Amino acid sequence: MGALEIRLRTDDPIPRRLNLGCGERKRADCLNVDLRPRVEPDLVWDLDRRPYPLPRGHFEYIYALDVVEHLASVQDFVEEAHALLAPGGILEITTPHYSSANSFTDPTHRHHLSYFSFDYFTAGSQWSFYSGARFEIAERTLVFSMTLPDKLVSRFANRHPAAYERRLAWIWPAWFLIFKLRALEA
Repeated sequence: MGALEIRLRTDDPIPRRLNLGCGERKRADCLNVDLRPRVEPDLVWDLDRRPYPLPRGHFEYIYALDVVEHLASVQDFVEEAHALLAPGGILEITTPHYSSANSFTDPTHRHHLSYFSFDYFTAGSQWSFYSGARFEIAERTLVFSMTLPDKLVSRFANRHPAAYERRLAWIWPAWFLIFKLRALEA
């Protein structure tokens, strides 16, 4: 990869919000990062390459919308995002639910995630020993399309996610997941 390129004026402070894998959905309130120079991000960077050339503990909010399923390692990404967040900062992730056809249709998707996939980064998980990055789950939602039957299934699935994923996910697929993870001190 060539020289690091950040498209900010030198006298501008680095925004406190970060939009990782922005694609064409750049946000004016964020430092926008993407691998593809043609989308004209503020920073051209491969999110699989660590460490990111960004200040540690600086950001109050990180967006990773439709990104993690494309990366080599979800764990590496979450740990890097944790290092960039100030304590109490939020990492917002959207990703297709594993039952969605969208999860498997895109040949660039490497991971197929569940309602419980980010529990591994919380203190309460039996698997938390895999990572030192600690979050609390501020919010998570299974999202369905907007038909009346989907709205009914959505209410059940978000109240009883384990039962939904164990018994109904392949019968009535979800569309995608939204996670908001609050960074805790490591």
